[in-house]
Amino acid sequence: MGKLTGGPYYHLVGRTGNNVGRVVKGKNVFSMRPAKSNRPPSELQLNQRNKFAAVTRWMGSGISDFVALGFQDFDSEMTGFNAAVQYNLDHAVTGSAPNYVIDYPNAKLSRGKLSLPATPEVAAVAGQALEFTWGATIGSLNAKPGDLAVCIAYCDMLDTFVMSVGAVTRAALEYELDLPADFAGESVHCWLAFLSSNKKVASNSAYLGVVTVT
Repeated sequence: MGKLTGGPYYHLVGRTGNNVGRVVKGKNVFSMRPAKSNRPPSELQLNQRNKFAAVTRWMGSGISDFVALGFQDFDSEMTGFNAAVQYNLDHAVTGSAPNYVIDYPNAKLSRGKLSLPATPEVAAVAGQALEFTWGATIGSLNAKPGDLAVCIAYCDMLDTFVMSVGAVTRAALEYELDLPADFAGESVHCWLAFLSSNKKVASNSAYLGVVTVT
């Protein structure tokens, strides 16, 4: 049942007949219910569904809160998480039907106006840890020393993310991310990104490559 909080279709939340209303980023979004079809899905539709499932499963497995922040300003008509899914659906899916997989080097976990630092890198250090390093950002109006560093590692074999949001700031120029013991010997994909101190603005995420955990 839908609920009206004002005049006709003003702040319609939920379903009323064939009308569906929701609030996205403080805006009222109004649409009609799609008609049901008795026709079986086409091969193209099935492929798109499989791609969508691959992206939503991956982005929902431990990083959904961050990507919602990382894409919060990417599309004014979509939630941050939905915008992240759409971007990666368009740019970061590879493989053949029905076995689609994520193209990690092209995947983005954030897209925003903050500047990325020079020469971001990652290396394995003893004790199941990763050392993230980055250079100083000089002369940019879109970077502040107090920006929050976001360090992310993903193990494909274990289907597990480990991340740190704001443990250090941009000014630190380095951060050591501890990993679980079962990551030893596994390969991990790594990203670095930044958020403003109030978490309202993000940088693009930078893919740093694959590292074998020692």
